[in-house]
This record gives sequence, C-alpha cells and structure tokens, in this order.
Amino acid sequence: MSGSLVPELRDGVRAIPGPMQVDRHVTGTTRLYGLVGAPLNAARSPQLFNRLFAEQSVEAICVPLTVEANDLAAFVAGARTIANLDGLLITMPHKQRMLSFVDELHPTARQVGALNIVRCRRDGRWVGATFDGLGCVLGMQWEGNDPAGHAVLLVGAGGAGRAIAFAIASAGARSLTIFDVDESRAIDLAAAVAAEAPSCRTRFGPPDPNGCDIVINATPLGMKAGDSMPVDPDRLNAGTIVIDTINDPDPTPLCQAARLRGCRTQGGRPMHEGQAVHALRFLGFDYLPEGRQRPLTDAPLGTS
Repeated sequence: MSGSLVPELRDGVRAIPGPMQVDRHVTGTTRLYGLVGAPLNAARSPQLFNRLFAEQSVEAICVPLTVEANDLAAFVAGARTIANLDGLLITMPHKQRMLSFVDELHPTARQVGALNIVRCRRDGRWVGATFDGLGCVLGMQWEGNDPAGHAVLLVGAGGAGRAIAFAIASAGARSLTIFDVDESRAIDLAAAVAAEAPSCRTRFGPPDPNGCDIVINATPLGMKAGDSMPVDPDRLNAGTIVIDTINDPDPTPLCQAARLRGCRTQGGRPMHEGQAVHALRFLGFDYLPEGRQRPLTDAPLGTS
C-alpha cells in the first residue's frame, strides 16, 4: 500500500490536487458545527469558521451537511443524539422549516419567522436565531451603502428576504418595496414590516428598479447558469446601488449587468461577513474581519 492517500473522483466529488494535510486540531473531543442545507456548492461558512477556530486554537470544526428539503425531520432526529454538536448554520431550503425543530427562539427569529443559526446547548435545548438581516445591513454599512433615508427594492421574501426586510426598515430606509413570485408571501411580509417599522413606507410592488436608490436581490437567481434576472437591468438608473446576496459567482450576472448601466454594486461577501460577526458572537466567539468596524448593536454573546 502506498504511504499517501490520493483523492479520486467518485460520485461527482471533485478531487483536490496536491498532498492532503491532516488537520491536527481534530481529536476525539473536538466540538462539531454543521452547515445544513442543499445545495451547498457555493458555501463559504465552513472555511470562515474553520479558519477562525484554527487562529484562536479552538478545538472545533465546521462541516457541510447536505440535507434535502424532505429529509430535515430525519436529520434533526439524528443530530439531537450527537453529544458534541454545539451549533448549526441553516441555509436554503430550511430557514423557515427549522422553526418547528428548535426549543427556543431568539427575538430575531420570532420577529422574522425564520432562522439561520441554532445554538445547541449542553442541556440539550436548541436555540434558533437569524442574522441574515443584521448581517446584510452591517455589510452595506461597511461598504458605504447604508440604507438609511433611501428608497429600497427588495426581490425575494423567503427566509433571507424576510430578515433583510425587517432589518432594512429598522435601519431607517425611507421606503421599501417587496416583490416575490409568491405574491401572497410578499404581501404578508410587507404588512408585517409596516406594522413593525411604521416610519418606513413598506408595500408590495413589482420588481421594477426604476427610480429606486438601492436594489437587493435576496433570491437564488444568478447561482446557476441560465437563471433569469431578478430585475430587468435595462430599468436600472445609473447611480443605483445594486446588492446581490449571492456569494458565487462573483460578480453575479445581475452585478455585471448593473455595472454596464453605471450602477454601484455589492456582492454577497460583505453580507456574509456581517452575518458571521453576529452569528459567531451568538455561538460564543468574538470575531471581526480585518479592517471592519464592530456593529453598534451586537448579538448577545452566547453561552452553553
């Protein structure tokens, strides 16, 4: 037998070229965190978490856990038996479905009706929260795209879109128009946001970016080749700020088209870094990307 393990292409799994390095901080007492969703091809959270764990000498690891929509209940039943599981990051398509599987909801999750992170406490209780919205606003502020005082169009009223809608309105946006292919979902969200943040004029409306100061794509459109555009780029005004929450590709087709129209664009990375600041603090870690300012309002520091 050879002295090295050579990765092979199996069942569509990409082989990693070059020698494999065993991560020495993984032991029999390592704490486990998982990213739960499907698909996870564009996921960046495991890299960020594992880099942080290594830098801070934390005996923990974050791994991707591909769980299809119909398998969530079975996954949770099994995950509840894992004694060294400390937290779960929740992404599409489980952000709303996961609400019924936790024991307690953080105020952010109760407000939004969705969650993107679960703290698995040592007493067996699971606490769910969402930092999609706070992370989006923080990323926008870091990039000089503060929504305060602006007219915003939000496309997508799913788990991430719901959180972003509440956060944008609470951050002082002048107006917020929400569109979703499921019109009833967008109408219900607009009504809920209007009741929570009456100073922001919130309504359901078409995905027409003309006349908007800021356009935010909170749909998966753009992740796959051949996806339709979430808005018509030809309706964008020069100078409009276009924000895509998608990480990969970077830039997205929407951002590429917006640049050609003279728009300022922002990809998914600032939002996801902002999410990480809040989420890691919720899990008990202090994290701030290099060169970034700490948010004015932090998530509470989590405890086991």
